[in-house]
Amino acid sequence: MMLPRDEALNAIQEDGVLAIIRLDSSAQLLKAAEAIREGGIRAIEFTMTTPGALETLAEASRSMDRTTVLGAGTVLDAETARAAILAGAKFLVAPGLRTEVITLARRYNVAVFPGAFTPTEILTAWEAGADVVKVFPASVGGPELIKALRGPFPYIKMLPTGGVNLTTVTAFIRAGAVAVAVGGNLVSKDAIQRGEFTQITALAKQYVDLVAQARKAG
Repeated sequence: MMLPRDEALNAIQEDGVLAIIRLDSSAQLLKAAEAIREGGIRAIEFTMTTPGALETLAEASRSMDRTTVLGAGTVLDAETARAAILAGAKFLVAPGLRTEVITLARRYNVAVFPGAFTPTEILTAWEAGADVVKVFPASVGGPELIKALRGPFPYIKMLPTGGVNLTTVTAFIRAGAVAVAVGGNLVSKDAIQRGEFTQITALAKQYVDLVAQARKAG
């Protein structure tokens, strides 16, 4: 059986997209996750800023397709990290660099993507044990930032987050990102409120297709 860490890394690296669900309520979290999975994205992040996210993460871990890889985002401390893992998270994502979160993820053998922005932070995160470094906010600098960082750090896997949309996704992949993370530009609160889950599925498919095309084009 594949370990949680390997499941997460395989899904993110193969699909090239990590979906982020950040909502004001957990009421539609599961439906949104199902819509994303139907569109071909396996790695789905439930942010801990959403009320009831842990409970929904646990429910989704029990009910969703076994190929779906669920994770927790906005993990700011080891306590939250452990609670998320016990709820079924196979990867942890943080907006900043907290080595205690990396240490705990390693202990439980789940993937961890700490946030970093500067060259010093990115190198520190990688040397501390990050599986992939979440470059955030990637809206500041855009694809050119990833391209510049890949110069001195060709061996560090980078996941741009923030500023990723249907217009920029191709450029981020061509700049050297191992994958992209997409939040509101994939799962909009308006679409959720209107119950337009087919729209989310269609968008998910577009992102996966664009990543595949960008990789094929080299």
